[in-house]
This record gives sequence, structure tokens and C-alpha cells, in this order.
Amino acid sequence: MTTMTETASGLREFKMPDVGEGLTEAEILKWYVQPGDTVTDGQVVCEVETAKAAVELPIPYDGVVHELRFPEGTTVDVGQVIISVDVGGGAAPAAPPVAQAPVEAPAAAVPAPAAASAPSDEAAAEQAEPEGRKPVLVGYGVSVSSTKRRPRRGVPARQPEAAASVQRELNGHAAPAEAAAPVAPAAPVAPAAPAARPLAKPPVRKLAKDLGVDLAVVVPSGPDGIITREDVHAAVAPAPVAEPAVTEAPPAPAAPVRTAVTAPSVAYDGVRETRIPVKGVRKATAAAMVGSAFTAPHVTEFVTVDVTRTMKLVEELKQDKDMQGLRVNPLLLISKALLVAIRRNPDVNASWDEANQEIVRKHYVNLGIAAATPRGLIVPNIKDAHAKALPQLAEALGELVGTAREGRTSPAAMQGGTVTITNVGVFGVDTGTPILNPGESAILAVGSIKPQPWVHKGKVKPRQVTTLALSFDHRLVDGELGSKVLADVAAVLEQPKRLITWG
Repeated sequence: MTTMTETASGLREFKMPDVGEGLTEAEILKWYVQPGDTVTDGQVVCEVETAKAAVELPIPYDGVVHELRFPEGTTVDVGQVIISVDVGGGAAPAAPPVAQAPVEAPAAAVPAPAAASAPSDEAAAEQAEPEGRKPVLVGYGVSVSSTKRRPRRGVPARQPEAAASVQRELNGHAAPAEAAAPVAPAAPVAPAAPAARPLAKPPVRKLAKDLGVDLAVVVPSGPDGIITREDVHAAVAPAPVAEPAVTEAPPAPAAPVRTAVTAPSVAYDGVRETRIPVKGVRKATAAAMVGSAFTAPHVTEFVTVDVTRTMKLVEELKQDKDMQGLRVNPLLLISKALLVAIRRNPDVNASWDEANQEIVRKHYVNLGIAAATPRGLIVPNIKDAHAKALPQLAEALGELVGTAREGRTSPAAMQGGTVTITNVGVFGVDTGTPILNPGESAILAVGSIKPQPWVHKGKVKPRQVTTLALSFDHRLVDGELGSKVLADVAAVLEQPKRLITWG
């Protein structure tokens, strides 16, 4: 699909491309440029979110940004023009549509400075916005938060004096007037420009919109007059009502009467409900899980196993020179144990073709690792994991973590999986009953590993124990096959030397 067109005036229009696997739409998460900015071929101009992942879009030519067609947060169909660039220097930059209509100032406010000197409230909000959360990889049990942010290009610097003047007027804190003195009649003045918008981050603006709060009447408490979430909540909370003064002597106390006491309604931070649009990764995941749960007949089996020897091997591998610089943790050996079990029971690595009424047996393993992100659940997979030695598997898992940390898992990395591991133990739970990833026949859930009393060599001793749960599609995996796979995984983790004898 062509992603750019050129007009007679020297403007080139860049269209929303198909960013992977036939997706039809994407949401604009972030613009990195503004009208008037100079861009070069290959420069990233925006970040979009599809039903699979967040993707950065580079511009394919040099020029000056003329117009941004859609504001952040808009869902755009593939093929629609999202940005135009002047490649000949002849067209004047258009006013960006991303700016919202200015909020009218209160009646007591004085006219704001002219538009040419108005501060960039978006720039101030961007500077003050806290670091966003990045994905947490479920398969690793570690937080992979990232603090990397991209500076906004082409945004004019704030003018503190003008901003402070406007904000004082909006908040009703104008400087005291000087002593009155006779003055000549004022000359006619040009109409004042609209008052600048109150300074607030995009999430705070959305919160105010959801709660029906006008930001123009909210008193800011943040740095540089920026409105915070607490300020919005304070504007929602009802003002305390003063008790009326008692002017007469109170009547004599009546006899005590027993009455039922009703607990007051409790709201979190003054908010009773919050509605969140379902879109992007969350929407795709919901549809996939519903389709899987009500299409494939799920069966889940459990086994509790002593993994003390596996935990000792993990510590030994961390000191091994062949594993230096690689991520070594229990998930690495659990992944290897599942690959060994699949090699011993290849029929479990298959999918069900409903249209052709066929079982498709896979002679390769693309091992998926479930990852929880702020945008929803994603399952990137390691291609041809069955062919990788332990160091190669560790390297592949490490790359998967790094990609998830940056929030840059590509749609291709989440396609073609054959079997999945989900590590619910990172949340401190014993196990779960996972739902199959669509198109796969099995998923292994790993519970938390913790010391428990265990009979070892005829005596009760504290051992490292975990519970595994294997869900499988009963159309193509019967109880015997599913039980063999789960038992083999447990046997390898109990005696990791089987990685050699069975490998």
C-alpha cells in the first residue's frame, strides 16, 4: 500500500500504513513533531498502537511539517492521511488540529496576552508529566519499568512571565491594583485573544472530563501552575457545610431509642465509577480469549513438584563462564523442561483446523511467554525454540525482556506461537487455570516457588516447591497425552539431570 502522496503545491501526505498482519486501524498515541518542525527521511514522527503492539512510524522524506491531521488519542483507519510535509518550502504551516478549543476565562478575569506571546501549555504539561509505566514481563517475575521519554521537537519554550500573569488571572490571584490616579481616556484597543487553557497533563484533562469538572475553575497546586489529579478530586469533593448556630436552649434529652445504623456509601477518592474505553491490545485480547474459551474445550491438570535441585542448578549456571552475560533464572529451565516434554510427546504441539476438520501437527516449537503490559496481555514467542541450546535460549529470552521493557514488541513477534508459558507465580499465587492462546493446543502455568515441608528421603524437610498447571485443547489432546506432558515437565524440574539423559 502506498503511504504517501504528493500535491501540486509541494506538500506530501503521509498515510497511516498497514503496520502488520492486515490490521485495519491504529490509535495515535504520541506526536513527536509539530507544524513548522523540520523532519528528515527516516525520522520517527509519531507512535501508534494497533491491536497487537505500539509501533513508531518514520517519515519517508525530508521537509517541514505542514499539518497534523489528527490529535493524539484518535483511532485512524489504515490509508488515511495523518500528516502533511512541505518538501518545497512554499506552503505555510497549518494550525495544528491537536490543540483543543480554549476554555473561556471566568467573568472576573482580565483579557489574556495576545496569542503570539501565549505560553505553550502542552510543553509545560510534557515537562511535568511523570514517567509512564512500561510492561511487566509475567514470564520473568521482574518489573521491567522504563523511564525513557522522548523530548517533543519544535515546541516553543514557555514564557514564564506571561504564563504566570495568565494563570494569576484565571485563579483570581491578580496583583493588587496601584493607587488610583486621574488618567486620560483609554484609546480603543484591539479585541483580546482568547484566554490560555489551564495547564494540565492529558491524563488529568481526561479525569476532569470524566468527572465533569471545568479546569478553568480549578485552583492548581502543581509547579508552574499545573493542575494535578488531587486538584481535580478536590474540585469534585463537596465543600464542608457549617453547622447552624444554636440560639435556644436544647430540649431535655428524650429516652434513648435503638435505631438501625446504615453505613455511609464509600467512594474511592470521591469517584464512584470510572469508564475506560476498550480498544487496542485490550480489545484484541478480550476477543481472542472469548473465542478461545468458548471454542476449544479446555482441560486443566495440576501437579506439585519439588524443584530444589532446579533452583540449585540455576545458581550454578549463573557462575558458569558459558552463561556469563545471559539471563539465568528458573523460567529458563522451566522453558527447557517444556521443550524436552514436547520432544518426548510431539502430538501435543498441534492446532485444530476447524474449516478443514484437520489436526495440524507442528514440527517446530515457537515458545510463547505471556507478558502483562499497561496496554493489556501480549504473548511474544521465541521462534524455533526447540532448536536452541541452553545459552541460545537464555539469549532469546533476554531479548524478549528487553523488547518488552521498551514497549516495542512487534506484531510479527506475537504471531505463529505453538505453545505458551505463563508465570503467575510472580504475583505470589500458587497456580491458575490459564486460557489457551488462540491457535495453540497447550499452555503451562507456573506457580510461585517457595519453601514447604516435603518428604525427602523418608524425612520431612523444607524444600523448594511449586505447582504447575497445564491447560490443553481436549479436541486434539486427550487426558493421557496431557498427563504425560505435565509429568515429564515435573520430572525434569525435580531431577534436572534429565535434561541430559532425555535431551
